[in-house]
This record gives sequence, structure tokens and C-alpha cells, in this order.
Amino acid sequence: MHPRQFTRAAIVLFASGLCFFTQAQADAPIIKGQAPGYYRMMLGDFEITALSDGTAALPMVKLLTNTTPARATQALARSYIKDPVETSVNAFLINTGAKLVLVDTGAGTLFGPTLGKLVDNLKAAGYQPEQVDEIYITHMHPDHVGGLTAGDKPAFPNAVVRADRHDSDFWLSEATRDKAPKDKQEWFEGAMKSLNPYVAGGKFKPFDGDTELVPGVRAIATRGHTPGHTTYVVESKGERLEVLGDLVHVAAVQFPDPSVTIQFDSDSKAAAVQRKKVFADAAAKGYWVAAAHISFPGIGHIRADGKGYDWIPANYSVIR
Repeated sequence: MHPRQFTRAAIVLFASGLCFFTQAQADAPIIKGQAPGYYRMMLGDFEITALSDGTAALPMVKLLTNTTPARATQALARSYIKDPVETSVNAFLINTGAKLVLVDTGAGTLFGPTLGKLVDNLKAAGYQPEQVDEIYITHMHPDHVGGLTAGDKPAFPNAVVRADRHDSDFWLSEATRDKAPKDKQEWFEGAMKSLNPYVAGGKFKPFDGDTELVPGVRAIATRGHTPGHTTYVVESKGERLEVLGDLVHVAAVQFPDPSVTIQFDSDSKAAAVQRKKVFADAAAKGYWVAAAHISFPGIGHIRADGKGYDWIPANYSVIR
């Protein structure tokens, strides 16, 4: 073939291939969904795995209190967030080397189809529910305890469940439920449905206030959001992580202004006091924090910024 003819043929073939490639790209369907919802980091000798239970769209502008809708909307807009806010529900798995501890369990089936992904993501992270030794509950709202059961059976058959007695005495009491407003009674029922299989099996062991639970993990009373709300401090080799539970719901609003509260608080003034105390301590000492409703994985640092704070998410790191 003459060189000029070869060049023409090559151009035609290249153009044909380009048309095919462009056509194939144009015909490719949009693939929705995300990668498995887990994120791992090391804390000293401990392995921490954040687990996503999914997200729920919440009308935060209506739910937030001790602020105004205009101020809440403005704070969200500064972080390019619109209301309703797609809100993460996170749990945290701690492998101490001796114990496998899960902090909170997500919503299970109590909050609809966008949640209840925790067990699938636990398995994707390389663990099985049967391996979990202990489960520590920050508080007994449905999006933290709903994943304890699968149907009417424990989802974590070998685990002991721990929570502050003030929360269990409140949420597991039929008398207290019956006195509650009708629209709040389902919260009690969700807690009972989730905890009662463990209670019946002798695998629920409440504690009272600040308590060391296993070496390297301590419960700290931070009551206010609920009567027995608890944070968990994890420490290994001089590194520290505090799991905050629901001390913060909307990072874009409550870090700049920790006085902002939410309708879900049992005692909003006490909840604000606890939030301010923990934010100040974490910012001053520079330790890690993890929260249930900060965008997944919900792990990072808090930095003081004038009268408020900034949220600094964890830098992505590959565990080797």
C-alpha cells in the first residue's frame, strides 16, 4: 500500500473508532449509588471503622431551636447546603485487639428505606455481626438503636449491650411511654422493640455515669439530649477519639453557633451546655471526634474560630 493510502486508511479507522467510542460513552447509563459505606483509621493500636447506616432528609430549618429560620438557612447556605438536609447516620466500630465494640447501630427498619444499611456495610468492611462483643449506645433514639434487631431477634447474637441507666429507665418504661404525647410514644416503642430481646436474654447491662467499659474505652455522661445521653472516649498509645453521639446534628449551623439546639432534645439547655463544653475541650486539646450526624464518615477535628468553631474532616488515608 502506498504511504499516502495507508495514512488515509489509518485516519478512517481512527475516526470510526472515535465515533464508536463516543457512541458507547453516550449510551452508558447513569449508575447511581455509592461505594460501600465504611471508612477506616488507626488510633494508636486500635482500628476504628466508621459505618454508614444511610442518610435521611430532615427539615432542619424547622427542627432547629434557639435560632431563627432565616439564620439557620443562612448558615446552611454558607456551606452550600439546602433544606431539607440530607443527614448522615453513622456508627463506629472499635477493634481493640481484644474486643470488637460497636458504638450505636443505626436505625434498622425504624426510619424508612434510606437507612438500615449498617449490617451490610459492617460485612463489606470485613466483619460479621456475630463477631461483635459489645455494643455501646449513646442514647435510645430510634436512629441509634433500631439496628440492634433483625425482626424480633438480636442482630448481634453474641453481643452485650451497654447504655446509661438514666436512658434505659426512661425509654424502656411503659409508664413513662403512656404519659408521653401520642406522637412521641413510637420513640419509646422503637427503643423497647430494639432493646427487649437483649434484656430478655440477659445481655443488656446498664451502667451509671462515667464508667470504664473495656480497657481503652470509657463512658462519659453528657446528659441533656436525652436523660442518659453518653459520649464514649477511646484512647490508645496517647491518641484519643471521643464519640459524640447527638451532641451535634447540623455541623454547618452548630459549629459556628453551639447554642443552637434541636426539637429532639429532652433538655435543650443542658444539651447546649454539654456541646459547648466538649467543643471547647476538643478544640483546646486537639483530639479526634466522631459524630453520628456529621457527613459520613463523621470523623475529624474541631478548631476554635472566634466565638464558634470550624469542623476539619479527617484527611483520607489508606490503611496499610
